[in-house]
Amino acid sequence: MRKQVGMVFQRPNPLPISIRDNILFSHRLHAKGGGDVHQGTPDEIVEQSLRQVLLWDKVKDQLKRKATELSLEEQQKLCIARLLPVKPKILLMDEPCSALDPKGTEAVEELLWELRGQYTILIVTHNMAQARRASEECVFMLMGRVVEHALTEEMFVTPAHRETADYIEGRYG
Repeated sequence: MRKQVGMVFQRPNPLPISIRDNILFSHRLHAKGGGDVHQGTPDEIVEQSLRQVLLWDKVKDQLKRKATELSLEEQQKLCIARLLPVKPKILLMDEPCSALDPKGTEAVEELLWELRGQYTILIVTHNMAQARRASEECVFMLMGRVVEHALTEEMFVTPAHRETADYIEGRYG
């Protein structure tokens, strides 16, 4: 299960080791058990993962730097990159931009659009603008119950349920 699903939390949680070792951590762990993990040299794995999250050009000369010294945006991208060598089927993201400033949020959302064809990405967010920008489909839940599931544009333009409309329009929540 841990190999099939990658988790990204509200606050970045890089390991207090180098950028390079963060990327290789889960790969080394899962490669021992065999299965579908990224093949290649450690250097190739690190470069490809960091390129996928649009971080390579920024850190390629700092791979021995401690990951916790990166900005919050860079740490969040690194946490996503750390998942990629294991090739999970699903990326679960719990408010992945809540600790980021608007520029960092934009960068992570751009990254999500880059990754969307390769992974199923599920994002939990209370930010309606982000839900509209960063998704193709939305599920609106209220008090633990699914109220509505629709294409994002449909849900935001013509919600099928009053509760959904009220939430989107800021009447409660």
